Amino acid sequence: MASLIEELLNVLEQENSEYEILLELSKQKTPIIVKGDIAELQKITDEEQNVVGRIANLERKRESVTVDIANVINKDVESLKLSTLVQLLAKQPKEQQRLAVARDVLKATVNAVKSVNDQNRDLIRHAQEMVSFELNLIQAMKQAPETANYNKGAANSGEMLGISSSFDAKQ
Repeated sequence: MASLIEELLNVLEQENSEYEILLELSKQKTPIIVKGDIAELQKITDEEQNVVGRIANLERKRESVTVDIANVINKDVESLKLSTLVQLLAKQPKEQQRLAVARDVLKATVNAVKSVNDQNRDLIRHAQEMVSFELNLIQAMKQAPETANYNKGAANSGEMLGISSSFDAKQ
């Protein structure tokens, strides 16, 4: 059992390290999103994908260790949470303290990542809204008002003011 707890602690600490890397990458993305530097944003996103892959591997390892612990202590793995495990380690205060600290640190790091990612998501959404607004503005400019030109029958000819809608891709 002690070796399983030690293995769980190691996995949790490794996960926290990866989440800290993810947090730094997320923080680096914020000014890049503001600048609109798509190439640099793509580089950071690629790095994030690598970190997320490592986190997924650690998650699978943590789940496996948790199943092993649940089998040893004869508990249902679905109901075995870290907080429950911390309580079960009451007779081993050193391991109990380490597990509680590891859980709290990981939780704080994950919450920080979530917060920065929410901020980045909002920035991206605002950038998309701005691009949409600008496209609508450009389209509206192309649809100039009708001129007050009348034909021989005194009816409005319906001609538009001259903004050409053609686009020259060679320029």
